[in-house]
Amino acid sequence: MSAYLLYPGCSWDSSARAYALSTGAVCRELGLELRQLEDWNCCGATEYLSVDTVPAYALISRNLALAARQQNGAKTLTAPCSLCYLNLSKADYYLEENPSLNEKVNRALEAGGMHYQPGTLEIRHLLDILLNDVGLDTIRRHVTRPLNGLRVAPYLGCLLSRPDYRQRFSHPDQPHELDLLLKALGADVVDYPLKTQCCGGHMTQIGPNTAYELLRRLLHGAEQYKAHLIATVCPMCQLNLDAYQHDVNRHFGTRFATPVLYFTQLMGLAFGLEPKALGIGLELVGAREALAHIGVETPPPAQAPQRGRRRKKKSEGLPMPSMPEDDQS
Repeated sequence: MSAYLLYPGCSWDSSARAYALSTGAVCRELGLELRQLEDWNCCGATEYLSVDTVPAYALISRNLALAARQQNGAKTLTAPCSLCYLNLSKADYYLEENPSLNEKVNRALEAGGMHYQPGTLEIRHLLDILLNDVGLDTIRRHVTRPLNGLRVAPYLGCLLSRPDYRQRFSHPDQPHELDLLLKALGADVVDYPLKTQCCGGHMTQIGPNTAYELLRRLLHGAEQYKAHLIATVCPMCQLNLDAYQHDVNRHFGTRFATPVLYFTQLMGLAFGLEPKALGIGLELVGAREALAHIGVETPPPAQAPQRGRRRKKKSEGLPMPSMPEDDQS
């Protein structure tokens, strides 16, 4: 069994629970051991690097130092979240390229009795490991329920393949790795030129109108190519496209109803695993109709809350996604 250290990221056991469940199930089928990093901390997401460089890189590098200490033969640290992957790989790369930054960061780490030598670890996204370590031939051998007839739009988001510090992906704008994996599962992969366009990230919280337009483009693109669903590799992308789809519809008067699943969920379905074990049903835009194209039955959606009971909106606070019942008077 191949062993890898896992950096789960902050959404792993919350909004990305379906990703965690399906990743665990798929890796067990493939004989991969993911050992979760102990005492890990947040990677700082996008904002902190723009606020204060050295503390931000020290925050990220603390995880690298922990991984180097805990590796026990596992040279690779994998991050299923694209943003976590980018931050970890960015820190490793810039500490190696910039001796001054390396010195300052390690001086900060010394306060906690830590040190990180850049290049000690390989930082890799889960998609990269499944495609290049496990391989498409092995994945095909595990397929017992091909996804024939399921039209899937492959969406990687804007952070996975650029900047590609270690040249792990085929192209910065139109990488084909996710397409190849989905085809190995038997899916009908649609031409999706927007596969690396931004989902808006945290703009849903600070500039919702801008975020809604970015999301509208992605959903419209999938609809144009008659995709039954969108497959993604990133918790932020899945959250935005799923949780804010209703808000996009309300804002633009559209009627999108496109499920957004993790690629690991589709792998598990193709491997013949039960939908519930893969977190199918945790999405807000239900995948029941889409998965019927491959003969997969999913539980009916949970009973909606009583209509006519509007959730009171606060006059202050960040915008949050609303459910259809919020619009009923």
